Amino acid sequence: MSELVTGEAVALELRPARLPSRALAVLLDLIVAFTVYIAISIGLAAATASLDDAAQIALAIAAFLLVLVGAPIAVETLSHGRSLGKMACGLRVVRDDGGPIRFRHALVRGALGVVEILVTFGVVACIASLVSARGRRLGDVFAGTLVVRERVPVGQARFVPPPPPWLAGRFAGLDLSAVPDGLWLAVRQYLTRMQQLDPQVSWAMAVQLAGDLATRTGTPAPPDIPPAAYLAAVVQERQAREARRAFADHAPPSSAASDAYAPSVPSTPPGPGSVPTPGPVPTPVPPPPAAPVALPAAAAERPATGFVPPA
Repeated sequence: MSELVTGEAVALELRPARLPSRALAVLLDLIVAFTVYIAISIGLAAATASLDDAAQIALAIAAFLLVLVGAPIAVETLSHGRSLGKMACGLRVVRDDGGPIRFRHALVRGALGVVEILVTFGVVACIASLVSARGRRLGDVFAGTLVVRERVPVGQARFVPPPPPWLAGRFAGLDLSAVPDGLWLAVRQYLTRMQQLDPQVSWAMAVQLAGDLATRTGTPAPPDIPPAAYLAAVVQERQAREARRAFADHAPPSSAASDAYAPSVPSTPPGPGSVPTPGPVPTPVPPPPAAPVALPAAAAERPATGFVPPA
């Protein structure tokens, strides 16, 4: 995604999380982490009572780094930016372009979080979050990430405008498997806010998004279709495919399949006083045609004279 689209996508839809919600999420994460760390420390102290002091100190440092540094990095990497505290507060860590974070982003955030949050008791992180326009701490700045609000109020959800009717089904054969989620997010947010943008800016963004989408699909955008209409038609095609995939398992069985699995009713002899039900009349099968009798060669060559010998 281009820088213009990335900036507009973040400014339009991705809502940066502010200091109160972020502090609450960090507090919940620290409570869980310190609870696990204390439990592990007690277990290690009981298990390593026979070791010397150096070994006990090394194990304590290893447990500290594993639980309070390594575990948050692993959780954010595997959950794509959603720790326990962030899930409870409706927050999520994303990249600056709106995409999911990876291990390198979580590693940078976790390493600097030791200094910002643990060593300085969150003072550095609070100051950096208050100074930043989008509430980012130093770990977010160096990692290129942003903590956003994942829960959007229902009343503020916007409707994606449908494409023109003459474009329905035009892109049914388009390959959409290589389009990333970040590009879909940018396209959707542009379609919901394009009426609020300046016409020239809106047209430029539509051209860039259509070019990025055509590059991902491998099929150039038709030149006779406006870029905004092209984007709306492709989004509608993606939604239609998701709907067909979601309801494919709930389709009713066909009549042929139901007839094949219909139970057969065995025929029983009529009892006394019962009226026999006439069954289906079998269709007579004609006998096979008789095989032609081969005549001798002499008889076949003899001309017909009309004379019949006596019996």
